[in-house]
Amino acid sequence: MESLGPADLRLMQGLAQEVTALRPEFINGDASVGELAWVWAKDFDALSSFWRHRLWFVEKRLAAWGWAYLPHRVARSDGQVREVKTASLIWQTHPDRPELLAEILDWYDGVAGGVDRSMTVQSGDVKAQTIVAAHGYAFDAETGSDSGSWHQFNSRDLTDLPDPVLPDGFRFLSAADVSVADAVKAHRDAWHPSSFTETALERVRRTWPYRADLHVLIAAPDGTLAATAIIWFDEATRTAEFEPVGTHRDFRRQGLGTALQLHGMHLARAAGATRMFVACVGAAERPAARNLYYGVGFRPFTRDLPQIKVAR
Repeated sequence: MESLGPADLRLMQGLAQEVTALRPEFINGDASVGELAWVWAKDFDALSSFWRHRLWFVEKRLAAWGWAYLPHRVARSDGQVREVKTASLIWQTHPDRPELLAEILDWYDGVAGGVDRSMTVQSGDVKAQTIVAAHGYAFDAETGSDSGSWHQFNSRDLTDLPDPVLPDGFRFLSAADVSVADAVKAHRDAWHPSSFTETALERVRRTWPYRADLHVLIAAPDGTLAATAIIWFDEATRTAEFEPVGTHRDFRRQGLGTALQLHGMHLARAAGATRMFVACVGAAERPAARNLYYGVGFRPFTRDLPQIKVAR
């Protein structure tokens, strides 16, 4: 299959729901319900021509999928171009069908061609680690180092939530209160440089399970949107996920990130969620995001083990 559309995405999210219910520690990077929605929707227009995917069915039920990114170039808001020369793989198998990872890797070898290939497995998924090693992958020591870009997945039960506290003059808003252009600017200000566009946000808003009331922001006294976060709520598993969370670079270290998360978790609990997820960089020398999430009660329950296979 060459194009990843919303119907296949929804199937992939369905498998994510099953993994979340059965073995959440086996959720692979970018393979949760919220991560899939966010990554697909924000990048579809810029990157879909570089995507390849395949679905594996067992008795008419989705049992595994692979989503490969081929090398590409992306324009950013600072006028620079980010060039990616390595292929990368997002993947997931049902916990009862771990052997399908071997087929995913064979397929990935075919679509990636003669370039280096990267992927991740989870720290607790011993079977996956054995399969990738047998296919020629090795731990990526640079990406997985104490200064690398590997991620950990964190969770928190939605009990004992403190009330959020904002500095004087600041107020909470939702995406229903602001224009698309302003919501995009809030994201770009928080994640500078960024390739996020109004077209991308419009697609995000059409992607399940996006809800405008769970897209939360903080406005400064002068009207600047100083912080932003999207909460993806899955009614089936009663879980919710922050992705992304960011604060305008001129408004950091004022407690806005903490307040926004607590506000968002109160909203998620009111919607029916009992557990909250968030991913962040886990490297010891890059503690800022991790400490922010720890400060509101999140704790890690799995981490990426980045893998690399060098082309010959």
